[in-house]
Amino acid sequence: MNMSDRTNETMIIYDKTSAKVAEGEKGTKKAKITGLAPGTVVADGEYQNTFKDATTGQESGKSDVKGFTVKTPVPDAPVNESSDATNDGATISAE
Repeated sequence: MNMSDRTNETMIIYDKTSAKVAEGEKGTKKAKITGLAPGTVVADGEYQNTFKDATTGQESGKSDVKGFTVKTPVPDAPVNESSDATNDGATISAE
């Protein structure tokens, strides 16, 4: 089997206690870790991933996932802006 052909495999992600935390869709070569708080810093090897063959059920050896920092979402852009003129400018309001 060609090692780069992952069409029949699913990525599985485990945490450092070897508990399965995510499983991707077959053939996508991806899986998502979710539920972490914004700004969480994850060290190299805190998670590990494998590929599991859908036909045989065999799973590859584990590989350390590179560390990452969970993005902190930015606030939504202002909407429904209005301005009230003043003697020296304006008072701006928005939601």
